[in-house]
Amino acid sequence: MVIGILDRNEKHKTKDLMAGILTIKLLGYNIFCGGKEFFSDGFKGVVNTISPHSYIIARKDSLFREALMASDVIIPDGVGIIMAASVLARKKIDKIAGSDLHEVIINALNDHKGSCFYLGSSDATLRKIMGRISREHSAIRVGSFSPPYKTIFSDDDNISMINIVNEFSPDVLFMGMTAPKQEKWVYENKHLINAPVICAIGAVFDFYAGTVRRSGKFWISIGLEWLPRLLREPRRLWRRTLISTPLFIWFVILEKLRIKNIH
Repeated sequence: MVIGILDRNEKHKTKDLMAGILTIKLLGYNIFCGGKEFFSDGFKGVVNTISPHSYIIARKDSLFREALMASDVIIPDGVGIIMAASVLARKKIDKIAGSDLHEVIINALNDHKGSCFYLGSSDATLRKIMGRISREHSAIRVGSFSPPYKTIFSDDDNISMINIVNEFSPDVLFMGMTAPKQEKWVYENKHLINAPVICAIGAVFDFYAGTVRRSGKFWISIGLEWLPRLLREPRRLWRRTLISTPLFIWFVILEKLRIKNIH
């Protein structure tokens, strides 16, 4: 089960468990290198994802970098991160996409009659998410809210969102405002949010609702999940593929040379 489902007032925050999280140091970040099943039993905290694109954004966006660094867990969402782990740390780790994380947690919540809240995206998308949850995971108590579409939220916006989430008091809060907006919002407001688990999963909202199709298992299995998405949404995704990926490879090469010189 996810911590908080049976005893939300538990005060000891499983220090032994958190200390035992398997991570590797990669390009300045502590990246989770365990299996996705870890998140089905006993986790409590903020989960963010990292990909080559988000790594490049964080190099220029200091608040985003702070938000990632402050995560309780950063999961490797991108074949580039997996390759970097192999090249720089000589470690084989599993890619854990936001969809994988969401699936594991949803199944755990359903098994233990837990609750979750979806914050972000449009009303239409959220209705589809809640409809699917009610059909496939009827034991889960689910809520949602679509915040205003703004680059920067006002203080009133933030207070309203926090109050709506806290009134529902979910076991898990799923954030879907796209990166880096969602990560920065959680970083700045997590101390005010009454949810034991917070996951920034962005595009998963659309994937789960069916408004955007996720790449098939074949493309995922060969490490090319990004290719069908790029072909379907070139205007939105070209930058991360044609700019961020080459830059990320360059920084991996530089880090490899630095490590080699040290030794």
